[in-house]
Amino acid sequence: MLTELTIRDFAIINEISLTFNEGLTVLTGETGAGKSIIIDAVQLLAGGRGSVDFVRHGTKRAEIEGLFTIDRKNHPIYELGLEYGIEIQEEQVIMQRAITSGGKSICRINGKLVTLAILREFGRTLIDIHSQHETQSLMDPANHLQLLDMYDEANIKSTKQEYRYLYEKLTSLRKKYKNLNENEQETAHRLDLLQFQLNELEAANLQPDEDETLEEESASLVNYEKIYQAIQDAYNALYGEQKGLEWLNIAQQALQDNREYDPFIAEKAEDASNHYYILEEMTYDLRSHLDQLYYEPDRLNEIEARLSEINRLKKKYGPTVNDILEYMAKIEEEIEQITNKDSHLSLLAEQIEETAKDAYLEAKQMHDIRKKAAGALSEEIHQELTGLYLEKAAFTIDFSQKEAADRKDVQLHENGFDFIRFFISTNPGEPAKELSKVASGGEMSRIMLALKKIFAQHQGVTSVIFDEVDTGVSGRVAQAIAEKILQVSSESQVLCITHLPQVAAMADTHKLIEKQERNNRTFTSVSELPAEGQMKELGRMITGTKLTDTAKEHAKELLEMANAFKKKMK
Repeated sequence: MLTELTIRDFAIINEISLTFNEGLTVLTGETGAGKSIIIDAVQLLAGGRGSVDFVRHGTKRAEIEGLFTIDRKNHPIYELGLEYGIEIQEEQVIMQRAITSGGKSICRINGKLVTLAILREFGRTLIDIHSQHETQSLMDPANHLQLLDMYDEANIKSTKQEYRYLYEKLTSLRKKYKNLNENEQETAHRLDLLQFQLNELEAANLQPDEDETLEEESASLVNYEKIYQAIQDAYNALYGEQKGLEWLNIAQQALQDNREYDPFIAEKAEDASNHYYILEEMTYDLRSHLDQLYYEPDRLNEIEARLSEINRLKKKYGPTVNDILEYMAKIEEEIEQITNKDSHLSLLAEQIEETAKDAYLEAKQMHDIRKKAAGALSEEIHQELTGLYLEKAAFTIDFSQKEAADRKDVQLHENGFDFIRFFISTNPGEPAKELSKVASGGEMSRIMLALKKIFAQHQGVTSVIFDEVDTGVSGRVAQAIAEKILQVSSESQVLCITHLPQVAAMADTHKLIEKQERNNRTFTSVSELPAEGQMKELGRMITGTKLTDTAKEHAKELLEMANAFKKKMK
């Protein structure tokens, strides 16, 4: 969950530090006080699009920092950490983002600099922000298949992975077939080019690792005098009268002659003897190597000429000789394919047919899983909508492309052959239509909340944020929404901006956002309300103006109802 949030020089926020707890945290305050600005800051922390407009006037940069506590050992954040080399210790992740007045964005995770794309990947696993913009996302049919698969991920995951492998293989085979089957003139030009390249490479007669071997030999010849002198000096220091080996022999002999008198001497005598024979062997090796050393100026010229030729080929065919040889093998294969085009096209056609058949079978299995999941999801959504006073609503999932008798009539895509859309009818007797064409603002808020309640347990995010999801509702519907949001908070931490007293009354923690002025500058402050302060804020939300005794009574009643509902949930 999001444990701490610090915001500096962001919009009208000078500096605030917020501590969040488990359960439901509600943020309330007058319009324009800065509630949504705090959510904007969290969105940026999760990898959202930034702007210099967020930097507080007169400052150099806006900074946002969030501390997340991860108590699930199998949370996907740990896989991401391994993938990007980010160490996660003590179940904590610290995400930081700064936006400079010049428009640059600086991102860090646990102190390590990362790209915005990586920050966004981490953000997706930790934070789910539900706002009116996300409502538009729900209306887009392009997202419906992903939501359905998320609902039944446990059953569809392995089948989907196998299908994706086959689909990518099928796409690759079709591309090869198309490239090989292109017009004769292009094929002839391609063959001429490949044959020219092959002739050039064959004439070069390259050997594996030849460049590295020649560079080593060149370095040895260039530094011949230094190498010879170093070995000569080492040999002379060890071998000969009054030299290293002779003195070491005297030492080991002295120890050997007296080893029987002291275990320590016996031990060191053995060590000295071993070192003596090792060094003696080394002197033989040094002498032998000296005898083999020779300097050939002509050989150095040959090497330099050969390396020059190899470097010319590297510019055209690859960074190393081994890469060039690998490229040579590829063009030999391609020449053979073009030369024997018909037989290769026939083989590719067989492979395409076989892979397409296997891919279709996996797509069919995904379709069957999705049909079953669609029924279960529709039923669960209906139950949630009933609790939100949309008991007459009929939610259905339409599969636009059906299973075909002949698989060749089915168009495969990266997710199988299914295209789905969410349909709903909110009034009896009315036909089901797409969400965007049926639901009002208040209905859409409830539909979104129903889906969020269902998906909260499937998404695995640690924090769910609701930004004024109660727009367009009141009365008993508002109470139902409040209860539903509280239920979501039992699955993950929930932060909620609201104007509804019914929702605010459900808060486990209530924070008040206020806009103030000091030294002719506007800034936002946040305070956590005690029980008495929460009741006063609820009264203000009910009346909108002066806090009356009646409003206090209503607020007290709302809090009692909320506490009763919480007890019933436990």
